[in-house]
Amino acid sequence: VVALADDIARSMSARACRISVVQGRNAIGIELPNAKRETVFLRDLLASGEYDKKSHLLPLALGETIGGEPYVADLARMPHLLIAGTTGSGKSVGVNAMILSILYRHSPAECRFIMIDPKMLELSVYDGIPHLLAPVVTDPKKAVVALKWTVREMEDRYRRMSKLGVRNVASYNERAREAQEKGEHFERTVQTGFDEQGRPVYESEKIRPEPMPYLVVVMDEMADLMLVAGKDVEGAVQRLAQMARAAGIHLIMATQRPSVDVITGTIKANFPTRISFQVTSKIDSRTILGEQGGEQLLGQGDMLYMAGGGRITRLHGPFVGDQEVEEVCKHLRAQAEPEYLDLITDEPDGDGDGAMGEDGGGTGDDLYDRAVAVVTRDRKASTSYVQRRLQIGYNRAATLIERMEQEGVVSPANHAGKREVLAGPPPMV
Repeated sequence: VVALADDIARSMSARACRISVVQGRNAIGIELPNAKRETVFLRDLLASGEYDKKSHLLPLALGETIGGEPYVADLARMPHLLIAGTTGSGKSVGVNAMILSILYRHSPAECRFIMIDPKMLELSVYDGIPHLLAPVVTDPKKAVVALKWTVREMEDRYRRMSKLGVRNVASYNERAREAQEKGEHFERTVQTGFDEQGRPVYESEKIRPEPMPYLVVVMDEMADLMLVAGKDVEGAVQRLAQMARAAGIHLIMATQRPSVDVITGTIKANFPTRISFQVTSKIDSRTILGEQGGEQLLGQGDMLYMAGGGRITRLHGPFVGDQEVEEVCKHLRAQAEPEYLDLITDEPDGDGDGAMGEDGGGTGDDLYDRAVAVVTRDRKASTSYVQRRLQIGYNRAATLIERMEQEGVVSPANHAGKREVLAGPPPMV
């Protein structure tokens, strides 16, 4: 029956036809678009009772169902969101509506944002609002640094929560607020060493917890980040998607090109909640949703929302104009100055986490000294040999060999690319 969708659309003089199972009924539904489309406005969704539900910790006003009912999802339960759609499908407008949904609900003390926008156009309007932890990141290399900082922040939050014995950020904040209201603090007994007889010594550690805000990381163009630093980005996103939920850190990732080299199997496995706006082909629809149907959408906010478990709902996303977004941001800027953390976009000393980068095994002069020791001991001066022995990336190994040539450890490459080791072997320890 699904294969007849194009024939049905032609017979009904419709732009497109989508055939799907009607949930909860023993029937198949045939969806045909109206000749004249209505416009769904964000105000109507924010004024609905669905948005005001206290059970939604991070509400996202996604739009209206085909029956006209408002549909609001909770990002905290998703816990991460993957969005795909071609140019003109309404993807960027949908991302703006999601961001505004959270801004209307939470103050900067309750929710903070890190926004990554390689296109430099879509999210730059939010620069300067007090909810941001850093200016909108437009450099893909700084985006990798920001993601690595987010991983470290996640690990730090887990350490703080483990000290209080809580399992998620909501419980942590509740206990922190209670302690602040009562002027109390928590105590924890920790081992600090051993006495002269070898018996363990314990001390009492005072803990004064402060509430932790939710942290939402918005990435508007995943394809560009994967092109510049695919391995680093995929490693950081994988760690965040697997572990960041309980720490109150959530990801919203959008891409124009839902191909398998951008949305890899690793990323898909950790993003059970996905949204497909209009895509160009059945293959792209299968990549993002696991089934076809995304190519039959109408564009301009028409979307398929796949919740965890594979249930797919067709929604009509709200329209938010650029002028409206600018007015909201202007109002927020007038309320308070943003408090930026420079650490988010500043590269820390060293290479960060070895599990995320391609290079491991040491940094700086320490790594160079080890490379010199390997080359002079084994009398082999090649980039690939240093790469294998130190388990580092090719570019790093080539840089080390060039430095050895400058310092006279190895000779310049001859016509065959071979180098001689000029320095003597390292002293035996």
